[in-house]
Amino acid sequence: MTTENNILLDSVQINQKIKRIAYQIYESNSNEKEVIIAGIIGNGYIFAERLVKTLKEISSLNVVLCKVNINKKKPLETISTSIEVKDYKNKSLVLVDDVLNSGTTLIYGVKHFLDVPLKRFKTAVLVNRNHKKYPVKADFKGVSLSTSIKEHIQIDFLEKEAKAYLV
Repeated sequence: MTTENNILLDSVQINQKIKRIAYQIYESNSNEKEVIIAGIIGNGYIFAERLVKTLKEISSLNVVLCKVNINKKKPLETISTSIEVKDYKNKSLVLVDDVLNSGTTLIYGVKHFLDVPLKRFKTAVLVNRNHKKYPVKADFKGVSLSTSIKEHIQIDFLEKEAKAYLV
């Protein structure tokens, strides 16, 4: 089977999901002046960039983009962010990744931010696979899929288009 036959979300659908999640984040933070969108390095950060762009178009919120540097293969290693702790302390923060599979990356990302007092803390993913081994959930999700453990979701964020497909 080719990946073209396994497309789960095309570019238009991904953009629709991004817009819907952005509206949900805005609604959840309508009483806030500022929200931090913290994207996990890689596709999570690209997804976060697109959410920030959409949030700025649809809301009056001051939206701050933050890159979360986490080693997905070794999540116990030190996690760092592109903005300083004082810049997100006591603020509303949304941790963003592209796919929630086992929950390992997201739970260690959550753990990092729990060391800092936050006003509100939510998570967002484009695809939720329902194979969690940790008690973590996505507050905002584009789509939930029940896939076999052997299957893999690949998301390609290209400059002008994006695709999510099953491999």
